[in-house]
Amino acid sequence: MKNYKITVNGNVYDVTVEETTGTAAAPAAAPAAVKPAAPAPAPAPAPKKEAPKGTEGSVKVTAPMPGKILGVKVTPGQAVKRGEVLVILEAMKMENEIVAPSDGTVAGIQVAVGDSVEAGATLATLN
Repeated sequence: MKNYKITVNGNVYDVTVEETTGTAAAPAAAPAAVKPAAPAPAPAPAPKKEAPKGTEGSVKVTAPMPGKILGVKVTPGQAVKRGEVLVILEAMKMENEIVAPSDGTVAGIQVAVGDSVEAGATLATLN
């Protein structure tokens, strides 16, 4: 048994953790023991994706808020009408439909499902 003193948000907790020698996994509901350690360095940011050459349209569709891309509903070369859904953006646990601002043809898609985007990031371009 090992004893740890852990401080969380100013509250001090005494924790006792049992050591095991077998290969059996701990029960899923049991909290894992955390040894005091130096904080891990932040992961390096992923390189920004650039649109392939020739896929830049005259109308840029940008993210109105930061969020995560849940779905891309169009493909390059597809004709779209004003108000047609281009991308589904999750922000603050809500799904937001990002729609075409005008009639046109999708010139390029600059995001993929699972990407995190910042407010103002270009999601797609239209001609």
